[in-house]
Formats: sequence, structure tokens, C-alpha cells
Amino acid sequence: MGTPDFAVPGLQSLLASSDFEVMAVYTQPDKSAGRKHILTPPPVKKIALEKNILVFQPEKIKTAMENISSLQPDLIVVIAYGKIIPQAILDLPKYGCVNVHASLLPKYRGASCLQAAIKNGDKKTGVTIMKMDAGLDTGPILTQLEITLSGKENLEEIHDKLSKLGADNLVSTLIDYCNNKIIAQTQDESKASYVGLITKEDGFLNPQNSAEEIERQIRAYNPWPGTYLILDNQEKMKIIEAEVFEAANSQLVGSFYIENNQLYLTCGQNSLHILKLQRENRNALSASDFLKGNKDIVKFKAT
Repeated sequence: MGTPDFAVPGLQSLLASSDFEVMAVYTQPDKSAGRKHILTPPPVKKIALEKNILVFQPEKIKTAMENISSLQPDLIVVIAYGKIIPQAILDLPKYGCVNVHASLLPKYRGASCLQAAIKNGDKKTGVTIMKMDAGLDTGPILTQLEITLSGKENLEEIHDKLSKLGADNLVSTLIDYCNNKIIAQTQDESKASYVGLITKEDGFLNPQNSAEEIERQIRAYNPWPGTYLILDNQEKMKIIEAEVFEAANSQLVGSFYIENNQLYLTCGQNSLHILKLQRENRNALSASDFLKGNKDIVKFKAT
């Protein structure tokens, strides 16, 4: 069971393994995409169809109970499926359901764990492969795999690293689990934290925050939902790439200034060196190209 690009390497690992037979793939329904609203299948479905694997796309997974039971699976693997799986389905397979989750549980249970690690400035993150129970990412841990973060990674980089990390270790973990070579570890509830779904409003950049906080938010939320400032004329201006400039500035917080043809925003602490941006209804530009025709940006203030 899985839906987005994050789940694809895991499915490919299972398909390449001689130890497991993939009987079917369950994924979310096709959705319209792009300006033309073209009905587009999930990435996992595309891979499954290429390999002639049965694909099921129930609107609600609980309605697939009878269908799943008829397949008599020994094990169900879940990677970024995007729906809560009821206990009745969790209990169907001989070995239960195993989930690949993109955080070091019990930290960051929930939907936006990839973004949270960047936004919070974590020094490490990783993947947890766990046996599922009725709770939200609360099941016992089979294995955990860590990566160290430099503080420069963007969302796409962490997504790809953790997707591959989980896939590279999935088959060996499942073999050991099914052969009773793993003693599952109960999660420490005292260390649990939750992260919910991200909305477009989460992309708002508050200049009262430190430049460090804002820079992390930019890396965490690009490409989606994207990050933006609201100028005092109510225009939304997207900030696509930036870095911290560790220097005090006498201007008011939220003020733009230009030094050596470089664009900066005064923040609650330090300044944000803006590298790439996009004004409303215009093309995205590097800051240097932007300043060729927009030096009047210094007249505006981010609020």
C-alpha cells in the first residue's frame, strides 16, 4: 500500500526480491493535475502496471476488506499510503502490516515528518520500519536508520535520501522479521511528538522571526506549499531560495535593503540574503536579475 514518489523505491525493492511476491498494490485514486486538470495516476500505480501487478484504488480502504481477505496476504507493506488503515485489515495478514515511516519515531508521528526535520533544524533524521497497530505511527519498531543533516538540505534532498534508505533496508528487515530474528521495540511515549498536514498558509514567512528560522522554513516548504512574504501593499512575494546573513542592520524589521547588488531582508535577528524570488503574477528570477528592474522593492516592507 502506497501512493506518492516516496513509496516507489520500496515497491521496486519488493518487486526485485526473490523472497517476496507482490500480489497486489493498493493506492489512492487517480487525481486531476496541472492547469488542464488531467486525470493522473499515482506514481506507485504506474510502476505496478508496468510490472503487470494488480492495482486497487478504493476511495475508502475499509471498503476493500473483503477484497484484501480474498488475496490471503502473509504480509502487507505500507509506505506513504495516505489513509488510516482499520484494525480489521491490520489483523488480516499472518505477519500483520509493516510501515516505512520517514522519521526517527516516536519523534514526528504524522504526515509532515520530512518537513519538520528541516524546519526545526534537526541534526539528524532517518527512517523507522515498524509493525503497525491501531494508533497513528505508534507501533513497535523493527529497525531504525539514521542520516546526519548538514543544515543545508532542502525537502527534495531529504525526501530522496530517506526514500532510498528505507527501500535499501526494507527487504532484509522483512526477512529477519518474518524469521523471528527481530525483537520489536515498544516506542517511548514520553518522547512522542506529532506533525499534521501542511496547508498553504504554513508558507507565510514572518519577518519578526530570525533569519535562521525563516531560511529553514524556506528549505522545508519548497516546492510545496512554497514560502512567501506579504508586502505592505498586500502583494504576495514568493521566496524560493535564501541564506542567512549574520549581520545586524539598523533598518526596521521587514525592510528590504540592497548592498553590492545583493538583496536582503531585515529579520527579527540577522538578515535574510534572498537568492531567488517571484513577485505575484510574474516569473521566478534570481535576485540579481530581479534587481535589474525592481530596485523599488526597497520602498516596500514585509509585514
